[in-house]
Parts: sequence; C-alpha cells; structure tokens
Amino acid sequence: MSDSINEKVRCLIIGSGPAGYTAAIYASRANLSPVLYEGIQPGGQLTTTTEVENFPGYPEGITGPELMEDLKQQALRFGADIRFGIATETDLSAAPYKITIDGEKVIEAETVIIATGATAKYLGIPDEHKYAGMGVSACATCDGFFYRKKVVAVVGGGDTACEEAIYLAGLAKQVYLIVRKPFLRASKVMQERVFNTPNIMVLFEHNTIGLFGENGVEGAHLVKRMGESDEEKVDIAIDGFFLAIGHKPNSDIFKPWIDTDEVGYIKTVPGTPRTKVPGVFAAGDVADPHYRQAITAAGTGCQAAIEAERYLSEIGK
Repeated sequence: MSDSINEKVRCLIIGSGPAGYTAAIYASRANLSPVLYEGIQPGGQLTTTTEVENFPGYPEGITGPELMEDLKQQALRFGADIRFGIATETDLSAAPYKITIDGEKVIEAETVIIATGATAKYLGIPDEHKYAGMGVSACATCDGFFYRKKVVAVVGGGDTACEEAIYLAGLAKQVYLIVRKPFLRASKVMQERVFNTPNIMVLFEHNTIGLFGENGVEGAHLVKRMGESDEEKVDIAIDGFFLAIGHKPNSDIFKPWIDTDEVGYIKTVPGTPRTKVPGVFAAGDVADPHYRQAITAAGTGCQAAIEAERYLSEIGK
C-alpha cells in the first residue's frame, strides 16, 4: 500500500463506548490530537440500554444513547477527531503501529488505545436471529421493561444469568432459568436469591434447541437430559428469551501481538491499561472480565489516555 494513503497520528483510539470516548476527552485535553474510530456499534453496548441509573452525576438516570452522545460531544468540544470506521487489521510489531480501517485505509499511530468492548454470546441456533428484536434479547436491563406481567426465560447458570433472572422476576409474571448443567455456577449468594424468588423456576439439565411463534417468540423447544437414555423434549410457553451466557471480547485482530486470557480478554499490567506492547493500551470491557460497567470502562479510558501522554513525552514524540 502506498504511503500516500497512510495517515500519521499520535494517538489512535479504537472503539466508542465509555472507555473510548473518555480516552478521547483526556487525550484531546493533553493535546495528543486523538483520532477515534467508532467501530461496528457507535456508542458501544450502552446504546442498546434504555435506562442507566448507576452512572454518577445523573441522579434521575439517563438513557444509554444520551449518555454516549454526551460523552461524544464532550470529546468533540476538546477537538477529538471522531470518525465512522471499523479497524479490520493491525500490525503492532513495531512503532509506529499500523491499523487498517475498513480493509483499505492504513493509520500509522505512535500510541493505540484499544477500547473495542465485548459482544454478548449467543447459543448459535438460527431462531435467535429469526426473532432478534422480536422476543430475543441479550440484555435484561435493556429490554425487561417490555415484559411486565409476561413470561420469560433466561439461559445460563452463572452470576450474570442469576442477576438477569432476579431483575426480570421483579417485572415479569414468571421467569424460567434454563440451565444446561444439574447445578448453578453462580456464587452461593446469587443462588440463594434465585431459589428464594417465588416466580423463578430453575430448569436444570435443559438445552434450548429452538424457539417458535408467529409474530415473535411464543415459546421455546427444550430437551431435558440431552443424550441420556431418559432424554425428553419439553416445550415452554414464553414471551421473551434472554441470553446470559457470557460475552466475547472484541480482541481477535490484536491477538497476534498482545496477550489475552482463554476467553479473549486482553491482559494488561495489573492496575494499569498497559499491554505488553509499549504505547499500546487496552481500556473498557475488552480488558475487563470482572466489572463490565460504564463507570469502570470510563475510568480505564482515562488511565489509558494519561499513560499514552506519558509514553509520548518519554519517547519525545
């Protein structure tokens, strides 16, 4: 690719959730002239969330899209260059680092802040796509409101699944928790809360094999004790189907150069956003298997920008 197409920047931010936008605010105010590419989902996962009530400074709560727009406008106010585009390839073998955008444009960056987030995992059954937005959801807090006094199912056996089931139990008439194993992986506290919630029914050793319904989800096809001699098919009538089986960090294009854990979360120097590549930092959910909150993502975005500024001043760029 000819150098004429390449653009040189001091600080490139990949991703546009709370981590990316906060990094852009700090990097802009430090005169790093950051360029931010918004990625596949501008505003990140929060844009699918209706009400955010736990972000400090919004006593009445705020919608996810509004919160992201506020952060974006704040970054723009300080001169951040925010663009549409998806990072499709990276070369972090030597500085300046080369990031390919949309498969064609190459950006050469002295520092890179990876804030690409994570994506909810799906079971992989075709009906999940067929009923997307028509009863299938990967976010109970986003969509639970639509299922007041209705019947819903949550898939999963960990803390997230239990949290979602308890949250939905406060809205829905009946919640089924569909668990593949004969036990819950969730912490003891969460398990007790689930078992003590009268309108949650846990279906142990059940696998979901399909969904059915005319104009949206009306039920799920389950198999109890799949593969065993006493295997049986079970259908349940539901109005909503919620996935809570984990998230996949969006880190694949960086894996040749930086370390990730077995799930794909980027490994950083503990307590910092530094990766093993000097001048490359990771912020937000792509590097956070534990908290996954807007406020923690924003905090690491701030750290990443401060680290980038220090790194550039140390190398004299």
